[in-house]
Amino acid sequence: MQDVSEWSDYRFFHRDLSWLEFNQRVLEEAVSSDNPLLERLRFCAIFSNNLDEFFMVRVAGLLRLIESKHNQKDAYGYYPQEVYQFIRQKYEHLIRKQYEIFNKHLLEQLAEQRIFIKGITELTNEEAKMVERFFETTIFPIVTPLAVDPGHPFPVLPSRTNAFAIKLQRNNDIFLAIVPLPYSLPRLLKLPSERDEYKFILIDEIIRYYLAKFFRGYTLKTVVKFRVIRDSEVLIAEDYTQDLLRAIEQEIKKRPKAKVVNLQVEIPATEDLIKDICAGLEYSYDDIVRIDGFLDLTFLFELANSVVNPKLLYKSFIPARMEYEDIFEIIKEQDFILHLPFESFQPTIDLLKIAAKDRDVLAIKMTLYRTNDDSAVIKALLEAARNKKQVTVLVELKARFEEERNIDWTKDLEAAGCHVIYGMPGYKVHAKMMLIIRKEQGRIQRYVHLSTGNYNENTTRIYTDIGYFTANEDIAREVADIFNFITGYSLPGRLQRIVYAPYELRKYIFDLINKEIAFQKKYGNGFIFAKMNALEDTQIIEKLYEAFDAGVRIQLLVRGICCLIPKQAQNHAIEVRSIVGRFLEHSRIFIFGNNNDKRVFLSSADWMTRNFDKRVELLFEVNRKPIKDKLIWIMKTYWEDTAKVRYLAIDGTYTRPEVNERKFNAQEELLKIYTT
Repeated sequence: MQDVSEWSDYRFFHRDLSWLEFNQRVLEEAVSSDNPLLERLRFCAIFSNNLDEFFMVRVAGLLRLIESKHNQKDAYGYYPQEVYQFIRQKYEHLIRKQYEIFNKHLLEQLAEQRIFIKGITELTNEEAKMVERFFETTIFPIVTPLAVDPGHPFPVLPSRTNAFAIKLQRNNDIFLAIVPLPYSLPRLLKLPSERDEYKFILIDEIIRYYLAKFFRGYTLKTVVKFRVIRDSEVLIAEDYTQDLLRAIEQEIKKRPKAKVVNLQVEIPATEDLIKDICAGLEYSYDDIVRIDGFLDLTFLFELANSVVNPKLLYKSFIPARMEYEDIFEIIKEQDFILHLPFESFQPTIDLLKIAAKDRDVLAIKMTLYRTNDDSAVIKALLEAARNKKQVTVLVELKARFEEERNIDWTKDLEAAGCHVIYGMPGYKVHAKMMLIIRKEQGRIQRYVHLSTGNYNENTTRIYTDIGYFTANEDIAREVADIFNFITGYSLPGRLQRIVYAPYELRKYIFDLINKEIAFQKKYGNGFIFAKMNALEDTQIIEKLYEAFDAGVRIQLLVRGICCLIPKQAQNHAIEVRSIVGRFLEHSRIFIFGNNNDKRVFLSSADWMTRNFDKRVELLFEVNRKPIKDKLIWIMKTYWEDTAKVRYLAIDGTYTRPEVNERKFNAQEELLKIYTT
């Protein structure tokens, strides 16, 4: 990340620089021979998509600080201006690396598999005729050329827009026009091909070739393709907002005109045309990123999905499926967990579907942070409301990049008769929980589902998460208290089974770490083993440093951001490992040694400041021994990985282990164990 000596003055890695290191690990998977070719394309596309979102949120926020003349160090010891410079340097290095991988490796490997992205001058006569027909019948009616002159201001281009800027001439006059690529068309057009062969052409290149048809009577002088990324953060003064739903809708409408935070321009490009683009977008010429290749490699998602060749994909699998006749009886019999995606998400869906129809179910309460299109969860909630169940749903409108979809769900749910809560002023509700109230033999029985991940059927196939099912009345009572806290004016009473943010979670984690320090001092066996997506809260990191100084052994599996600097002593260490592989590691599991009587916890929260202070989150202890043993086994399996793991070094970089024997891939091992 930086020269090792530069870290001597810092106590933490910066969260944004650490995130860039994470995205570099994603990019490395695009060249890993362990991954089939089409999966490598997806990693390349994920890398691009991640960078877009990083600029739309993190860099946008940083630029707002800089523009406000903010000149104070952040929690990690950096000034905003130096962070921005570090980001630009690392970003430009990563972009160059990505295009080197794509242009020199992936395109060649695609060709070896008879998969081609053709240029328009490479087309056969038959292909050229097909492309021309497609342009005339489909592209030309959709695309709108936009003049730029005193009567036509530079057009509003929403974030992630790809567009052409064109200099035109008529007589002795020069004109500027912009042609945005349409969102309504895919990026790729599939061409006729032989069996076991795939040929595509980018829509971008078709439009470029036929640009003159949009400007009859004018001569094209120069053309350049560019791409715009805008600030997409939703900023609302919630304490002064009467209607959160309407306020978020209004903020979303502002996004197309928000400040440009990144501008990519293809190579080659004439400088005068670049300067016209910068002037029109009010963007600094010095911050332009020049791209040697196709702009916006997120089209590789589309390419990977268009090729039918199982040999070029991960081997498919069917998640392990529980067998049951009555889901309620199974949950009442004993608590259990599902380890996604190795085990099927279907019992969660079944529980909700059956509850929606069951005459004895009186009410359903649920939080929704992110869900998918055509969601079985939403359908079940709608059906439950139509069946006169009392349905209460917290739809978190502020879930980043899901605001519009969640607003639509909110309206559908309200129309069906559900009680919908839009969120809590000042907080995001990130806890994942479901409570079902059922009348059984004249008494109320409650069923609970808690999760480390979202109620999203699509991501449950590619994210690793833990779902926990219980009919324990103590847990159910406390979950009901949390729902009352979210939906009304009620602080939970003294909870015994569940710890929640924003009021208790940080202190509880501190107490657990302090106990390990005490055990270490008394018995010499202090131990912390934690798995999460991100570790950036400086107070928690300082407490972990304190535990290390006391001799506590600390093992951390942190997929993404890690601001903690690893430490090594003679007999103990803080070790940090990251696994980036086939599945996105999303589960949060925490193990504390507790004097050799391990305590195991699941949570919706990473160890980030926002999770402790600005979100409603849950942490709960797992007491049933078979489940505890299973979670400990899962953690040990991940820690033994040598195939997809990287070790965090003291300079902030990540290195792969040296493996002389066969590599051990934890995710593939778990797949094998669960599905055979």
